Amino acid sequence: MRSKQVIGDKGEKISIQYLEDNGFRVEETNYRFKHGEIDIIAREDDIWVFIEVKTRTSTKYGYGKDCVTKHKKDMIKKTAMYFLQKRYEWVNISWRFDIIEVYINNNKAFVNHIKNIVL
Repeated sequence: MRSKQVIGDKGEKISIQYLEDNGFRVEETNYRFKHGEIDIIAREDDIWVFIEVKTRTSTKYGYGKDCVTKHKKDMIKKTAMYFLQKRYEWVNISWRFDIIEVYINNNKAFVNHIKNIVL
């Protein structure tokens, strides 16, 4: 497994724990569709939350949120729409898109949860 993948996997595990500790119910991880992948699908009360996780060991190359391009957002939106349509047929669905930045340094992690990103 590549070093970047190990760091990314660790960031996703940290994010899942963070979400659960903060009252979210994690429904799916690494949900794939032909248009892309969503790292975490969770529920916060009655709101479906589609979450992109970006893990960094430094900010040398920018913040995690800066790497979520318009193209990436479009892919996430298409994948989220497919998920909701296939499973719930859009009946009274509330949803949003969040980014979780995880910064790992010296075996310590800092989580920055950015809610309701515009797609």
